[in-house]
Amino acid sequence: MTTPALLPLSGRRLPPLNLGASAFPHHRATLRLSEKFILLLILSAFITLCFGAFFFLPDSSKHKRFDLGLEDVLIPHVDTSKGGKNLGGFLIHGQGHDEHRHREEEERLRNKIRADHEKALEEAKEKLKKSRDEIQAEIQTEKNKVVQELKKKDSKPLPPVPLPNLIGINSGEPADLDIREKRNKIKEMMKHAWDNYRQYGWGHNELKPIARKGHSTNIFGNSQMGATIVDALDTLYIMGLHDEFREGQEWIDKNLDFSVNSEVSVFEVNIRFIGGLLAAYYLSGQEVFKIKAVQLAGKLLPAFNTPTGIPWAMVNLKSGVGRNWGWASAGSSILAEFGTLHMEFVHLSYLTGDPVYYNKVMHIRKLLQKMDRPNGLYPNYLNPRTGRWGQHHTSVGGLGDSFYEYLLKAWLMSDKTDTEARKMYDDAIEAIEKHLIRKSNGGLTFIGEWKNGHLERKMGHLTCFAGGMFALGADGSRDDKAGHYLQLGAEIAHTCHESYDRTTLKLGPEAFKFDGGVEAVAVRQNEKYYILRPEVIETYWYMWRFTHDPKYRQWGWEATQ
Repeated sequence: MTTPALLPLSGRRLPPLNLGASAFPHHRATLRLSEKFILLLILSAFITLCFGAFFFLPDSSKHKRFDLGLEDVLIPHVDTSKGGKNLGGFLIHGQGHDEHRHREEEERLRNKIRADHEKALEEAKEKLKKSRDEIQAEIQTEKNKVVQELKKKDSKPLPPVPLPNLIGINSGEPADLDIREKRNKIKEMMKHAWDNYRQYGWGHNELKPIARKGHSTNIFGNSQMGATIVDALDTLYIMGLHDEFREGQEWIDKNLDFSVNSEVSVFEVNIRFIGGLLAAYYLSGQEVFKIKAVQLAGKLLPAFNTPTGIPWAMVNLKSGVGRNWGWASAGSSILAEFGTLHMEFVHLSYLTGDPVYYNKVMHIRKLLQKMDRPNGLYPNYLNPRTGRWGQHHTSVGGLGDSFYEYLLKAWLMSDKTDTEARKMYDDAIEAIEKHLIRKSNGGLTFIGEWKNGHLERKMGHLTCFAGGMFALGADGSRDDKAGHYLQLGAEIAHTCHESYDRTTLKLGPEAFKFDGGVEAVAVRQNEKYYILRPEVIETYWYMWRFTHDPKYRQWGWEATQ
């Protein structure tokens, strides 16, 4: 679950952000309305309607009625000389008026009350059909509307913020002819993919290349939100494909709409949409990307409305109703999902001046710091209702991976001032090295998975990103262990290369074992596939940047071929 991080490929970080509590102006306390109060309001309105029908429907044998909601409700100056009676400023007409007119008005009033009564009953029936979560979400949405209306009174446009001076995006061609040809081939592959998506799947989330048609997956909802367009923007820009970049920008400006009835993955939408939009904004300076990112972030905030503040895995962009994956341990949220929001949300607060995003992710961090961790390890599952760990399963691959990546990058993004994030990273890596990292009989270093006190000697493709992470975190590590972690990164890169090299196609499997004589190869049939995962190439890239050993470029080219 690694992401196209907000660290530009030039190796330069975004501007250091100082986002402590003092960085934000004082915000008015938001309106707090309890769910019980909202329900009482609805109930009281219904009772009032019933009492109105009982007491205000007139008896035609006696005096006549108030004209409620009609043309002469209030008659401030009453002439009582013609038989009328003045009661509290309202005129009750006397017998001298046209009886036929009174009967018509009475009938109109009865019809009006009857229609209001039936409407209220229908609304009540509709409410009863909804689940408890949906009702709570609607109540929360109404609360948010009240808060937003209050904010509108003194709302301001997004503040201008300094953009980094990005150097190296167009830094010329490599001197080495062979490297130049390989780089141009990679660019050609990107353009091939973009052009065919443009022709066959434009606006859809994904392209089915064999069927040559668009596809929308459940993690992005069933709406055409152009996930491929948004996720590809930074790559297009860095490769100098500016015409294609402008095509994507135009589609986003005119078509990207988040007011859709779609249930989406909070994690996936954050890293690919918000992350993609923010990266495009920082690269190009085009305001549309920042505006869209902020709009979408507002749609994700209801996912945090849980007893603990740990967000749901999924949220409906229209209703705000959230829930977790049915397969996750006892309704738990997943470490790699709620732990992979920090960088984007910190930048949202930086760009908007609104601390709500920063506060959401810092709350998650504070909660995790208070919790006991078995053997110092973070389990992959945490229940958002109870605040307790689910199944004691720890992985640096799927379900856990990018949580550790974001701790390290939060420290880097802060210009190394977020020492809290660095400490959490160092503590976690020490426990991982102690309990999960082993060397096989054949001398390959691998990272296993911890399940209920037992080490499973299996490594997933997703875990291969950790080689690059260890290298990235070497500088600044405890006890002057930079050399140790750079070497550990190189060993993981070697193991993952072996998982590629030991296959027929020279592309690595989804997972590989280290049992007995079997090393770095897939055993099960359901692990013998490759789905364009980037983690191995990511580690090659980091190792090339830190060591400039040409073998990493060669390994990358093998995978390309």
